[in-house]
This record gives sequence, C-alpha cells and structure tokens, in this order.
Amino acid sequence: MPLPPFDQRDGFIWYNGALVPWREAKLHVLSHGLHYASCVFEGERAYGGEIFKSREHSERFQNSARILDFEIPYSVEQLDAAKHETVKANGLSNCYVRPVAWRGSEMMAVAAQNSTINVAIAVWDWPSMFDVETKMKGIKLDIAEYRRPDPLTAPSMAKAAGLYMICTISKHRAERRGFADALMYDWLGRIAECTGANVFFVRDGALHTPIADCFLDGITRRTVIDLARRRGIDVIERRIMPEEMASFSECFICGTGAEVTPVSEIGVYRFTPGELSRGLIEDYSREVERPLSPAA
Repeated sequence: MPLPPFDQRDGFIWYNGALVPWREAKLHVLSHGLHYASCVFEGERAYGGEIFKSREHSERFQNSARILDFEIPYSVEQLDAAKHETVKANGLSNCYVRPVAWRGSEMMAVAAQNSTINVAIAVWDWPSMFDVETKMKGIKLDIAEYRRPDPLTAPSMAKAAGLYMICTISKHRAERRGFADALMYDWLGRIAECTGANVFFVRDGALHTPIADCFLDGITRRTVIDLARRRGIDVIERRIMPEEMASFSECFICGTGAEVTPVSEIGVYRFTPGELSRGLIEDYSREVERPLSPAA
C-alpha cells in the first residue's frame, strides 16, 4: 500500500517557533535553500516518546549551520524542547524526527547574507525496518559510481542537504539493480560509507571502520563504537582499501534509519552475519529503549 505524500498528511509541524497544521507548513518556490542548497538537517528517532541523543543532534544541527555560514536562531535547549513538543503534539511514541533549517526567499543570488533563517521540525511514524532474525540474513550493497568528495572541496562535516545529491543518485542506481543500498568510496578510492549510513567490518574479532574525514562521524556510529568497547571489542578506525573486503568475515552498516543492519554482500565480496553483529544489534536496541533522563 503506497504511503501518503509527505505534503498531504495530518498532524502538526513546528515551524519558526510555533506548531502549525501539517498541510500549512509551506515555503516559497524562490527560497534560497531550494536553489543553492543552503540547508542543513538532522535525522533522529524517538523511542518510547524519548528522542535518542537529542542534545547531540541539536548541537550538530547548529554546527552544520555555522559551517554553511548561518546561525540557527534557537538554542540547543529550545530545539530539544521543540522536538519534544512536536512528538507529543502528533501523538507518536516511536517515530522519526526531522529538524531542518534553510535560508529563505529574501535574496535570490549565490550570496544571501540577509536571508531569514527558517527552522522546521517534522515527525512521522517509522518503526525499525526489520526484526533481528530478518536483519541477520544481511542486505546486499552495490558499489556507487560517485565518491565522497575531498574535504577540501566540500563541507564534509556538515549534515548539509547538498552533500546528499550524489547519495540519492547512487541509491536510485543501486535499487534499480536489485540492491538495498550502495557503498561509496572516497575521492582516493578508499572505502568511505553508504549513502546514508556508516560501515563497519569484522576481522579476527575486531571492528574496522573508515576514518570519518570526508563524511559524517555519525552519532549512531559513535554509539556503536562505544557499545563495542563496552564489550571489550577492539575498534580500529583506519584507511580501508576495497580489496581488503575479501579478508573480513562480517560487515554491518549503522545510522538513525538503519540502526545496526548486517550486510551479506558488497559487489563480489561476501560476508556471513555472525555473533558480533547480533550482539551489537541487541546492545543498540537496549541502548535506545532504556529510559533516558532529560539531561541524557
């Protein structure tokens, strides 16, 4: 059954400081953020009505805007409160949370220093994609044609809308070819990430993951590293060449949407989801579903 379009739903969206009816949360076609990608966003999840690592996401949201040379006109505390208000207003408990900020329509040129900064927060129902046993079958990844850019050519540390253009192209191509997602290399041909998730490999009981210097050091990525170290698992952040995939036994991706999802295939390489992946899936599930204090 097809999902309703995102502009034709009921509920409320927090828009520049107030909740407005979902269908009335609109912007002008000549908004700078649409034409010049002066837009940043976050992807978060609420579990049991509590947004996982809300403050970390709000801090990154603000930092992404600063990298794009604008200031979000709300404090971290105000953003956290607004997200909570929006989840509650929509009567949701387990849901996806999408804050977004963009330059408005006051100026339509490359330079737009005097544009208003708009901020919106939307939430919608989005359960975990798979149960543990389904996840343990592993997903199949294609190899993307596009690469993550040299950090000297793009603001890689910002969760900026423009950086996802090549991700959309790459994921569309992968899905047309029968894959769930695509693995992207960096500008030098080393393993980087997937189109919207970070990647980990297992060799001899240790985790190996690429250095996050041309893509986001994801909040889920950092959570998984912490969970692994709590288990006494060595985590090695390093440069990984594609041919090394032949020597890894397990692979999984992680992100707000993917959570922790094992991989069974990347191009010609094969992996067998095992106990290390299963353990981290279960650890992550416990981590996000545990009661969180307001300061957490």
